[in-house]
Amino acid sequence: MRDHRCQDNLSVGVRFHNRFSFDEDSVHFAVEVWAPGLAARVDEVVAWVWDSSLTPFLEELAADYRGWDGERSWQTNDRDLAVSAVFRSGGHIGLTWVLRPWPDAAGGWSASVTTWLEAGEQITSFAAEIRPFLTGEVGPVG
Repeated sequence: MRDHRCQDNLSVGVRFHNRFSFDEDSVHFAVEVWAPGLAARVDEVVAWVWDSSLTPFLEELAADYRGWDGERSWQTNDRDLAVSAVFRSGGHIGLTWVLRPWPDAAGGWSASVTTWLEAGEQITSFAAEIRPFLTGEVGPVG
């Protein structure tokens, strides 16, 4: 299980857990987001190996710790998990996590939270912690 909490408000966060895989082409996992008055979960997000992974997206943000203009974004192929990133003065990155199961279905829903962390060490550590979870490599438990 991997948790990421907002540095500005520890009652806001995202959790990755229940990772499994049927084959070498994909990884499946659950994602939860929470904030005061909000708790949402998608039980089976699918990340395909031929897709761009969340880990390189986070690593690119970490590499650009001096900042960037505008918004950067990433999403799964099915669009059930999306992340957008903005840089604000003072060296902080805002990650907006959007859960949207069944995005094309009538009556679908979405939920989002924004977590803030320091550019540099905090984003680098988060990327390093999420990599083994998403790839299935042995890594630190967090």
